[in-house]
Amino acid sequence: MRSDKQVMKQLLDFAKNDERIKALYLNGSRTNINAPKDMFQDFDIVYVVEDTLDFIDNKEWINTFGEILIKQEPEFNDRWMGRDVDFTKRYAYLMLFRDGIRIDLSFQSIKRAKKAILEDKLAIKLLDKDNILPEIDSPTDKQYHIKKPSEAYFITRCNDFWWCMQNLAKGLYRDEIPYVKEMYNGVIRKHLDNVVDWYIGINNDFSVSTGKMHKYFKIYLPKKYYERYLSTYSDADKSNIWEAIFSCCNLFSELAQIVAKELKYSYIKEEETNMIKYLKIVRSLPKDAKEITKEKI
Repeated sequence: MRSDKQVMKQLLDFAKNDERIKALYLNGSRTNINAPKDMFQDFDIVYVVEDTLDFIDNKEWINTFGEILIKQEPEFNDRWMGRDVDFTKRYAYLMLFRDGIRIDLSFQSIKRAKKAILEDKLAIKLLDKDNILPEIDSPTDKQYHIKKPSEAYFITRCNDFWWCMQNLAKGLYRDEIPYVKEMYNGVIRKHLDNVVDWYIGINNDFSVSTGKMHKYFKIYLPKKYYERYLSTYSDADKSNIWEAIFSCCNLFSELAQIVAKELKYSYIKEEETNMIKYLKIVRSLPKDAKEITKEKI
């Protein structure tokens, strides 16, 4: 496996030796001092060029960086599926090489790059042959920091969390596991993740990021909460799904009430109480049940 220095030298030398490339900047996790470093980190590289099509029509230049294991061309795929994509503004190659190195390499027009580098707060200029790029600040992940919710947003997200629990209950009773899984992980988990984020934000002055898809929960959550978070996952067994759901409810309830107290927001406990009771009733129903309950919940 090539070292980081070797890869960066290849990327810089390629830009220096090709007159079509006017500038080069690095972005992504490698510019973020708060991102964990390991051998899986990809190299997010942007080459600023006068004509992106030069590097699309002829792809032999890829061999400069090694032997490809697999690659993806997002803009090509989008256009192939019928979407309106302008190759002249930006074109990317996501490449995994046989030695394990991954390079996400984008070609941007000069006009696009001048705007993009100002919007991307995790960018570092590595080469600017003709001083075409604007001056930028030191890289920071501040734009990805957890944002404090408004009270309205907090209350409505809590409401939707408890409301959607009835969808899980009926899906499990009907044995509609694909529906249950999608509702749970695609809708309800987002609300749980929001509350976890806000809890972490409160304990870190809203000055940290939990990363893409909350991959840094393990770093910022106390061990007891992280282990409880993991218990909210399950396999496809109905009994295990029920257990995971109640674990999710318990964790959401505890963290949401902490967040509400710290931010001096309201938490509607009645919604939680009613839905927990409803979930327990539906879970205990026999398969030949004719009604959910004979009494009001």
